[in-house]
Amino acid sequence: MSHPSINERVMMIKSNKDEVNRLIEEYRPFIASVVEKYLGRRVEYGIDDELSVAMIAFDEAVQRYDIKKGNFLAFARNVIRSRLVDYYRRERKNRETVMYIVQNQEDEEYELDISIEESIKKHREEEISEQRRLEILEIKKELEKWGLTFSDVAKSSPKQEGTRRIYLQVIDFIMSSPEILDTIKQKKYLPVDKIVKATKIPRKKIERGRNYIIAAVIILSGDYRYIKEYIKWG
Repeated sequence: MSHPSINERVMMIKSNKDEVNRLIEEYRPFIASVVEKYLGRRVEYGIDDELSVAMIAFDEAVQRYDIKKGNFLAFARNVIRSRLVDYYRRERKNRETVMYIVQNQEDEEYELDISIEESIKKHREEEISEQRRLEILEIKKELEKWGLTFSDVAKSSPKQEGTRRIYLQVIDFIMSSPEILDTIKQKKYLPVDKIVKATKIPRKKIERGRNYIIAAVIILSGDYRYIKEYIKWG
């Protein structure tokens, strides 16, 4: 006995909610792959709202599908894409038209008038820029607890490659030493003597890069995902 194709199966289960839910669960990888392709990044169920939007869109596609109009998965992909654009347009309250959805009265099939990839990419870039701005504000507050400003950090930034490598050696040591890291974060104090003893780096060189080292430790040990990606320490 042959199994029905996905197109036939969808037509058979439209009115059976349990079967539709079973189909959605079965095609979760497909739904995620569609979302990931147009976001340009990995997504995870229970974390990314876009997946919830896509699952609802998949259910909508089941209800709207007509086997005479072509392949179901191609149709579902277009519905998911259009609902993602609706979601971003609503969330961002963006007046700029990111997409037109034209409904052909003859075949009732969605067509995309402009590239969904382009609109999603633009939104993602704006989102990352905003998150990075918020992280910078948080880092600024952390530096203030040390009596430091970004200007102070810039002044102590290494100008030569050799100096940069020395500072990175100190930073690596701190990040790999829980006790030292805890002292720095809790007491707002750089234990130079312990660092000198462990790394054999002269105290004067460590003191000279103190502000830069502190800023690096704050960023690398904190929840600053976008700034970490933006700054190349090593």
